[in-house]
This record gives sequence, C-alpha cells and structure tokens, in this order.
Amino acid sequence: MEIFGKLLEDVSEQRLAAHIGALEGVRHPLAAPAALKQAGDYLAGTLGKLGYSMSEHCFDDAGRRFANVIATRAGSRFPQQRVIVLAHFDSVSVSPGADDNASGVAALLEVATILNSLQFEKSVLFVGANLEENGGEDERGAGVRGSGALARFAREQGWEIEAVLVLESVAYAGEDVVQAAPQGIPIKVPETGDFIAVIGNDASRGVVQAFSQSIERYRLPLPCLSLVVPGNGEMLPDTRRSDHAPFWDQGYPAVMVTDTTQFRNPHYHQASDTLATLNLSFAAQVCRATAGALIALAGGFLSVEAPSAR
Repeated sequence: MEIFGKLLEDVSEQRLAAHIGALEGVRHPLAAPAALKQAGDYLAGTLGKLGYSMSEHCFDDAGRRFANVIATRAGSRFPQQRVIVLAHFDSVSVSPGADDNASGVAALLEVATILNSLQFEKSVLFVGANLEENGGEDERGAGVRGSGALARFAREQGWEIEAVLVLESVAYAGEDVVQAAPQGIPIKVPETGDFIAVIGNDASRGVVQAFSQSIERYRLPLPCLSLVVPGNGEMLPDTRRSDHAPFWDQGYPAVMVTDTTQFRNPHYHQASDTLATLNLSFAAQVCRATAGALIALAGGFLSVEAPSAR
C-alpha cells in the first residue's frame, strides 16, 4: 500500500500540461485528418517509449480506414483477463478539444507512466479510441465508432474483460464552477462543479466501487459522485454519451469517469476549449484515483523486471 501511494504521488501536472498542449487543436476525420492521425501517433509513440507492447485495432468508417491505438502489458497470472483504460483522441470539427478529450488522453498517458514500474496479474490495456465524436455537428448518436468497433471485436474474439475505465473529459472543475444535471438523474447532483463523476450500469457496480474505494484508500482530496444506472442506461440517454456505452451493449463492465462536460463546462465543443481553461490539479487527482483503481482491478505488484517510467 505504501509503495502504491508513493507511485501515485509521482503524478505530474507538468506532464499533463505537456500532453494536452501536444494534442490541443482540431482532430477530426474531415476537418483535420492529418492532426487526427498525428494524435494517434503521439499516443502510440509515448506508450511505446514506456515499453508497452503496441498494436492497432483497425476498422472501416464511411469507406475509410481508421485505427484504435492499443498498448498492452500482459498479465503474469491471468493474461486472458483484461482491464482497460480508454480515452478518445478525436475532437469535434470546431474545437481544439483540450478538455474533450485531450485531458482524458493526457490522464491515460500519465497513469501508464507512473505505473510503468508495476507488473499486473491480469493484462492491462491502455487504449486510444478513435472517432468518439459524432460525424457532423448536426448529428446525434452517431459517435463512439472506434470504441464500438473494438467492443464488437472483443466480443467476437471472446475477450474476457474485467473492467473498462473510460476517461472522458476530466479537467474542468473548481469551487466557482456552476454545475447542472441531466433530466431524470435519480440522485442529487451538487450545484458546484468541483467533483468527478463515475457512471456505471448494473453490471459495472464493482468497477464504480473500485474507483470510489481508491479515493478513500489513498485519501485523495477528490469529491466523487457515483451513479449506477439500470440496464444499459436506456432510460437516461445522457449517461451513454461516451465510449463506455458500446462495452455495456456487449455485456462488459465499464464506467465513464467524467467532469460531466456540457453540464459544467461552458467551453464544451467550442473554440474556447483550451488548456488555459483547465484545472490540472483536479486532473492530477483523477489520475491518482484511476491508477489506484487499476492497481486493485488488475492486481498490480512491484516487479524489478518491469521497465522504468523515468
């Protein structure tokens, strides 16, 4: 426990800022296809330098070929069982997407960095998902194409997925931030947007608990709002609006870790969604909570044979 706590202390706001700065800018298959590919390459390059085994999951969309980026550390005891940390690296066509979702990608990369000295009983996958956003600004429900393709592939291949932690916009928060709530949410939502929300379905209750228990175990100063929805969230469509939903639909346990995006952030899908608007101290705590949950879910332990993160 003490060793893990010291690892979590290594989270760097400077590295988070550097990652977000490197990714910030329109990353869209039509408006900026070169930047979208560059973002995927940045993910692959960063994770590859950390010593993870790199691969791509390719899929077709609208007659074009795209790829999800996958970094793997094989489990030492149960390699067939997988725990996934996932964040999408595309943006809408009109926004630089610092919070949505360069912040989630940066958090994923930081978790992969600080835990690089660990081995795991189960296989750990860090996944950069492509094409999460809707294809056009006037479309709705046409997103999550990359994660949808991956979730279907996983089911077809018989993957045993123990948990998916989806990092969806994790850096906009503060004591002066006004918080709203989707209609129909069955719990009281605070009026101040200083918390992280963790949303799962019935099958994902244990993953929701693992995240909240990580905050308690490591005494992190991170307010957390947990929500478990019935079924696959069909009665609350706003709880399905990210890359966790395709995994729900394939019967896998998955949670969305989010700052609640448009219910808090006035820069959501706007040209003003920039690094300057973000709370990196908050994002760092989200990294620590995610890393702690991953250690618990995947059975992390210190291994002298694992490559060093620094």
